[in-house]
Amino acid sequence: MFAQALRSTTRTLLAHQQRSCTIAIVTMATRNKSTVTYNFAGQRAIVTGAGKGIGYDLSLALAAAGADVIAIARTQSDLDALKKEGGDRIKPVVLDVSDTTAIKEKLSDVGDIDMVVNNAGIANLQEFMEVDAEKFDQVMNINVRGALVVSQIAAKNMIDRGVKGSIVNVSSQGSKVGLTNHTSYCTSKGALDQLTRTMAMELGAKGIRCNAVLPTVVLTELGRAAWTDPVAAKPMLARIPLNRFAEIEDVVKPILFLLSDDASMINGAFVPIDGGFLSTGI
Repeated sequence: MFAQALRSTTRTLLAHQQRSCTIAIVTMATRNKSTVTYNFAGQRAIVTGAGKGIGYDLSLALAAAGADVIAIARTQSDLDALKKEGGDRIKPVVLDVSDTTAIKEKLSDVGDIDMVVNNAGIANLQEFMEVDAEKFDQVMNINVRGALVVSQIAAKNMIDRGVKGSIVNVSSQGSKVGLTNHTSYCTSKGALDQLTRTMAMELGAKGIRCNAVLPTVVLTELGRAAWTDPVAAKPMLARIPLNRFAEIEDVVKPILFLLSDDASMINGAFVPIDGGFLSTGI
C-alpha cells in the first residue's frame, strides 16, 4: 500500500512540477539516481547522524529539495565533506547526541525547525552474557535519549510557532525481533519505537506527526564491509523474501515521503524497509 501511495503521489506531483522542486536522490553506495518530486523550500530540518550513510544522503536530498539542513555529526571532516557537496543549505553542527547538555547548548540558537530525522545510532555487538553496562548505556544514550532530547527541543519550537511539523525516527527491524549479539541495539530500537508511539500521541494533538522507519541491513560503506561476505549474508538473506539488503536510497525515499505534506494523515506509523523480513514471521 505504501508503494502504491508513493507512486500515486509521485504522479500527482509530476503533474504540478511548476510548483515543486525536482530532486535526484543519489546514494553514496551505488550512485544510482531516482527522481522524486518534493518541495521543502522555506523549511528547516534537523538530521542527526548526518556525517555518513543514510543521514548524509538524506541531508543532500533535503537540501536539493530546498530545505535548510542542520546537519549533526560527531566528526568535523564528515560534515566538511557534506557541506562541500551540499552547499550553503547545509548548516553543519559538530555534536555528540549522547551529551544532553551539549545538545541543548548547540541547538539553542539554530533557529526555527520544521522537520527532524533522528538517524544517529550505534551498535555495540556483544553476546548477552558479555554485555557491558557502560557500552549498553552508550547505545541507549545515543539511540534513544538523544532522539528524545533533540525532538523535545524541536517540538517546543514547532509548538511555539504553531507549526505542523514532522519527526521521523530511524529504527530497525531489530526493534521487532531478537538478533544474536544485538542485545543493546535491539533493546534501544524497541525503546525508540515506544518513544515514537508516545510522541505520536502527545505531539499529534499539536499537529506534529511522528513516525518511524524500520530498515533491514542497509548497504552503507560499513554495511557493505560487514555483509558482502556471502557466508555472513546468507542466513539473513534467507529471511528476506526479496533476497537482498537495502540500499541507502531505499531508506531515504520513504523518509522524504513521511516528512512531506503528502503524508499529512500518517502519524504513529512504523514503515518496514526490510524486503518482507517481518512478514515471514520468523
